[in-house]
Amino acid sequence: MLRYFALRLAQIGPVVLVVSFMVFSMTLLLPGDPTLSMLGEGATTAQRQALRTELGLDLPLPVQYGRWVGRIVTGDFGRSLRNRQPIVDMLAERIPVTLQLTILSMLVSILIGVPAGIVAAVWRNSWADIGVTFVAMFSMAIPPFWAGMLLIMLVCIQLGWLPPSGYAAFSDAPLQSLRMMILPTLTLGAAMAGLVMRQTRASMLEVMSADYVRTARAKGAREARVILHHGLPNAFIPVLTVVGLQFGTLLGGAVITESIFSLPGLGSMVIDAIFNRDFPAVQGAILVIVTGVLLLNAIIDVVYYLVDKRIAR
Repeated sequence: MLRYFALRLAQIGPVVLVVSFMVFSMTLLLPGDPTLSMLGEGATTAQRQALRTELGLDLPLPVQYGRWVGRIVTGDFGRSLRNRQPIVDMLAERIPVTLQLTILSMLVSILIGVPAGIVAAVWRNSWADIGVTFVAMFSMAIPPFWAGMLLIMLVCIQLGWLPPSGYAAFSDAPLQSLRMMILPTLTLGAAMAGLVMRQTRASMLEVMSADYVRTARAKGAREARVILHHGLPNAFIPVLTVVGLQFGTLLGGAVITESIFSLPGLGSMVIDAIFNRDFPAVQGAILVIVTGVLLLNAIIDVVYYLVDKRIAR
């Protein structure tokens, strides 16, 4: 298993290198001059040029990229052009917020989508199947930003049950932190729950018609045992694939969701940095997000290896 995991990690390196060059190049193509944001409208051309020289923005692109990669390898992501704060410190503050939102959203999608998919598959073509499928399709069709605003209007403004925005660190106040994350988690996890439900339903329908399931029933096994012991474990591998692939989508959705609910995560950091032409912050945050997605996919491959022994052959 260690050799398999090492091979998967070795494949990540070239991908990260290519992505890092794309991220670095595309951020430099963003409209606007970062020196203008730092010095203000009253700065002279000479002052702006001096700042560009100090920041190395007047160097050729390959030279800038080489210096940037060299610093990244040593753990130095540079400093923010806006507040001169080290990017590493900014990432350390914001990564836990985005991870908490993403993990909770994945848990919600699994806890809702898997049982709903089982119900829809077991009672195929029934009213339960039709109702669950309708809700799943509806949740997948609603954009996260619209769902977030609807939840704020209903739960926060009309009912007053939860605050519309804000964040509390889980390490400082666990219950308050979870309470503040309810609406963002539902906003981000609802669409994925619908996708998980659809995949679970399709996988369960395929598995429940297999020979070993019919054999288990012929031996007199209870239906609950047939479903949970024989059906679900074999149907869960495709569901796990969907969950892994959707991790990147969740991180992308976190950019909008964090802005709606004023969460100090990587998503809001990227948006603020783009508006302020803070190129090092944009580059550092996106590189961390991409690396996180690649690492999670490698971990899921290892889980495949453990669950499905056919991969080890």
